[in-house]
Amino acid sequence: MSQQHRTPPAEAVETDTSGPGPGTPRKLAAVLLGLTAVVVLMLCAFALPGVNGGPHEVPIGVTGPQAAAQGFAEKLDGPEWDVTVYEDTAALTTAIQERDVAGGLALGTSGIDVYTATAGAPTATGALTALGNAAAAQQHVKATVHDLVPFPEDDARGAGLAAAGLPLVFGGIFPAVVLTRLFPGHSGLRTRFAGVVLFSLLAGLAVAGCLQYGTGSLAGNHWLTGLGLGLGMAALSMTFIGLEALAGFAGLGAGAAVMMLLGNPLSGLGSGPYWLPSGWSALGQVLPPGASGSLLRSLAFFDGTGAALPALTLAAWVALGLVLLLIADRRGAKAGRDGEARRDTAPEPHAVPA
Repeated sequence: MSQQHRTPPAEAVETDTSGPGPGTPRKLAAVLLGLTAVVVLMLCAFALPGVNGGPHEVPIGVTGPQAAAQGFAEKLDGPEWDVTVYEDTAALTTAIQERDVAGGLALGTSGIDVYTATAGAPTATGALTALGNAAAAQQHVKATVHDLVPFPEDDARGAGLAAAGLPLVFGGIFPAVVLTRLFPGHSGLRTRFAGVVLFSLLAGLAVAGCLQYGTGSLAGNHWLTGLGLGLGMAALSMTFIGLEALAGFAGLGAGAAVMMLLGNPLSGLGSGPYWLPSGWSALGQVLPPGASGSLLRSLAFFDGTGAALPALTLAAWVALGLVLLLIADRRGAKAGRDGEARRDTAPEPHAVPA
C-alpha cells in the first residue's frame, strides 16, 4: 500500500514576517553613536598628546661664569624650562646622572657644552640640544653634545622601548581575561590571584630578556629589570581581576579602557615625562603604564636611581587589586554561608502516603 505525502497548506507554514521590534531603531542608533564616540575618544587620546607635545617645565641645569649662567637662567625662565644654576660642570653632570635634571648647558667663552641623558628623556634631549645650538650660534661659538646616558648602540633611538607601551598594557589585560574565563567565580578567586603573580614574574623576565638581548633596547641588570616589568604587569592584572571580581566584566572592561585610552598615551614611554603638559604628565605617571615606564628607565639606564617613587606607585596599584579581591572574597564567602543557612532552615518535604 503506497504512502501519500501531503504538502501542508501555505497558511500552515510558519514564517517570521514580523519586522524589527519597536525599540530596535533606537537601540541601533545608541549603539552606533556609542561606537563612534569610542573611536573619536581613542583618536583624541592618542593624537592630542602628540599635538600638544613640547617641553613643559623640563628641569635642566646651567653652569659657567656666575653672571653668564644666572643671566641665561633668567632668560629661559618660563613654562618650557625649569632652570637650576650649578657651581661647576661636575655638579651638573652628577645632577643629570642622579636624575635631578634632564640635562644641562655648560657656558664658556670658547664654546658651549650640552650634557644630555637621551635614555631618560629622548624628546627633551632633542629640545635641549637645539637650545644649546641656538645659544652657541648667538655667541658665534661651537656647541658640543655629551650624551651621559645614551640608549644602547643596538637601539640608539630607543625604538624598542617606545614600542613596548601597548604590549605591556595588553600584558596586564590578557591574563586577567584568560584567568577569569578559566577559573571563574568565588571558587577560582585564589587561583586567579596565584596565576597573576606567577604570570607577572615569568612575563616580566621574558619581556626584559627580549628587550635586552633580542632588540638590544635595554641595558642594566636583566633580573632587576625583569622584576620591575613584572611589578608593572602585576599592577595592571591585579587591578583588573579585582575589578572583575567585584563588578564582573563591566568592571574589567572599564579598567582596561582607562589604561588603554589614558594610561598608554600619557605614559611618556617613548618621549619621557617632560613632553606633556604638567597636569597630563602627572596623571600619566600615577597610572601603571607611566609608572612602569619610569621604573624601567631607572632600572635599565640609571642603576636604579629614581626607582623608588614609580615602584611605590605600582605597589599601591597591586595593593588596590588585593583589597578588591579581599572584598570580593568576603562577599562570596558570605553569600555561600547565607545559602547554606537557607538550605539548613528549609522545611523537609513531607512524605506522601501511598
